[in-house]
This record gives sequence, structure tokens and C-alpha cells, in this order.
Amino acid sequence: MGYTKGPDQRNPQADIGAAVRNGREILLQAFNWESHKHDWWRTLEKKVSDIAKSGFTSAWLPPPTQSFSPEGYLPQNLYSLNSAYGSENLLKALLQTMKKYNVRAMADIVINHRVGTTQGHGGMYNRYDGIPLSWDERAVTSCTGGLGNRSTGDNFNGVPNIDHSQLFVQKDIIGWLKWLRNSIGFQDFRFDFAKGYSAKYVKGYIEAARPIFSVGEYWDSCNYKGSHLEYNQDSHRQRVINWIDGAGQLSAAFDFTTKGILQEAVKGQFWRLRDSQGKPPGVMGWWPSRAVTFIDNHDTGSTQGHWPFPSNHIMEGYAYILTHPGIPSVFYDHFYDWGNSIHDQIVQLIDIRKRQGINSRSSIRIVEAQPNLYSAIIGENLCMKVGDGSWCPAGKEWTLATSGHGYAVWQK
Repeated sequence: MGYTKGPDQRNPQADIGAAVRNGREILLQAFNWESHKHDWWRTLEKKVSDIAKSGFTSAWLPPPTQSFSPEGYLPQNLYSLNSAYGSENLLKALLQTMKKYNVRAMADIVINHRVGTTQGHGGMYNRYDGIPLSWDERAVTSCTGGLGNRSTGDNFNGVPNIDHSQLFVQKDIIGWLKWLRNSIGFQDFRFDFAKGYSAKYVKGYIEAARPIFSVGEYWDSCNYKGSHLEYNQDSHRQRVINWIDGAGQLSAAFDFTTKGILQEAVKGQFWRLRDSQGKPPGVMGWWPSRAVTFIDNHDTGSTQGHWPFPSNHIMEGYAYILTHPGIPSVFYDHFYDWGNSIHDQIVQLIDIRKRQGINSRSSIRIVEAQPNLYSAIIGENLCMKVGDGSWCPAGKEWTLATSGHGYAVWQK
């Protein structure tokens, strides 16, 4: 099966998507599900110098606005930046420090749903009175108890879902995004629950607010037969690519396909890491400049553990995504909570990636994809393997750059 996407071309609006074109992004998810308990803006500010020194270009922060739940994913007053993570002043201090160290701040944009302040139509909390962005029930989709239109995506159950087809909603969200971008100092956006509303609205929001880099969370279930992951995930990655196309190719997307395949592969099924065309089997194999690869996040890992990467294979996972095309993202827990050894191994891999000029569009030649061994040559100057301890590349030009439990990387 082939795949369809539009051309990967330069956007005339020069600053939009500049980071996507640059292809040298390395992201840090700078929080987990429990971060709101730990005076987070202050805690993070102390780590900014290390984040910068480690080579990260952008740090994804948790949702900054006042929320019904402390984690931030049930927003209410979008213009209040006093959250469980800390005060508006502490957030601004953090963003200033990040700017000083040249690490971009990525805002978690939660606009699929919003908790109402007062009861309206049907006795539900579907009105937003007495706060900025005061909307009535027309702002809420008819499927989730409002007087708006039907949803243009999947429902996020239990709370009012926002009707993005309403022009007043679009105008207000654009105003808020511009405020985050231009007044508060966020430079990048991460769109939460991107399945919930049409990708064309994301396109409009990016064009209006002009973030440097954007990524969408289009989390779709991989193709399983019972509990067995199917080898062919082409339809899964096509759905992610359709979302990227729908967003005008202005946003990247998290590569859930690669995560799903990689976490099975490391259990001794490395044959999964080569698709039927000889390419990497995730979104990375079809459209690497728009694929944000990752091992875990606050949903899949952390204390939620909805779909965790096998903990004894974490470094094999990072050896894969940090040497490959695509845009790698590292999870806070692994980097800061799993010990100095993991932290330092990840830094070493980032350093090699930068030194060898590996970027989101680097060429890749898969050399081996056996049950117990995967190896590939990336950008012609880097060779890596995960699995079988005895394998190494042929030729005297390769020297070992780094190695660890279950992985090794060579350079020319």
C-alpha cells in the first residue's frame, strides 16, 4: 500500500513551520502526571540550564491555564495563568529563563473541551459566564449537551466539547493563542486531543497565531488482532498523515505508530522495524519531517501507565528514535527520574545526533531486521543497532561512538 500526502514545500508565511523545515528539533516533555504537586514552575526553572546544555530545542510544558482538574486538562478560565503548577508570575519567570537559555517554550493547547461555569441548557454546565471568553451554549457541540453543531471529530466524554465551527469561537481562540504567543512568550504549540475537532481549524489557528513549531496529539489505536499487534500498520499511519495534511502540513504529529511498533519490537521482534517497502514502519517512514517520535508521555507512562513502553528496554527505544529521522521527544521521567546513567546516555545520543548532522529528513538504510537484531545506517555517517550483542558494521571506517544495554552506535 502506498501513502498519500501533499508536497513537503516551503510555506510563503516564512516564520510558520520554520522549525519543521529546519528539521533539527529535539523536544523534552517537561512534566508528568504528578508534576502539579511539586511547585512545578519553580522546580523546572532550576533545570533549564541542564535542559539547554543537553541539546533540547523546545520544552513542552503542562497546560498553563486555570483548570477544573489540577493536571490542567479540564480548562475553565483560559486567561487565568494561575494553575496548580504555580502562579502567573512564576510561569513568566520560567519563560524568561528559558528565553535566556534559548530553549523554546511549548504550550499545551487544550481547546477540544472546556468546563462550564454555570448551568444552562438541559441543566448542564455548558455556559461560560463571568470569565473572559464568556460563551453561551452555542459554543458547545450538540453531542455534548450544547446548542452548537455536531462535533467535527470524536467526543471527549463527560465535559462540554467546543464547537469550532462557530466563528465567534474561532475568533476568541485565535485571540487567546495570539496572547499566549505574543504577550506571554510561548513559542511552540502542542494541540491536545486533536481527534476531537477537524484539522482544518488547527490550520487556521496556526496561520493566525504563528507558532514556530506545532505538534498534534492524534492518538488513534494501532491495528491489533486481539492483543497481538499486527505487522502492517499502514492504515494507522495513514490516518495520522491525513490529519497532518488536514492541518495544512503546518503541524507535525506525534508518531503513535512508531511507539506502538517499537515497544513490541524491543521484546525480541525487531523484524517489525522494517515495513514491506524496506522503510521504518511508523509515520517516520513516510513523512519524517512531520513525525514526532517518542517512547512515553504523561498518558502512556507516568502514574497513568495507559500504554507504557517496557521499562527494561527504555534505552533501546531512545537509541532508535535519537539516531533516526523524525523529530525525537524525550520524556521527563526517563530523563530526570530514572537515574543519572539514563540521563547521561540520552545526552550522549543527542550529542552524537547533533555532531553527525542527523535531522528529521536524514536518509536511512535498514541493514538488518531480524527477531533479535535491528541495525541501520542513517545519513551515511552513523550506524546503529539494537539487539544482538555480537553484531557490528563491516568496514574499518566505523568507530564505536557509544553503547549501552542492548544498543550501540558507530560513526565514521
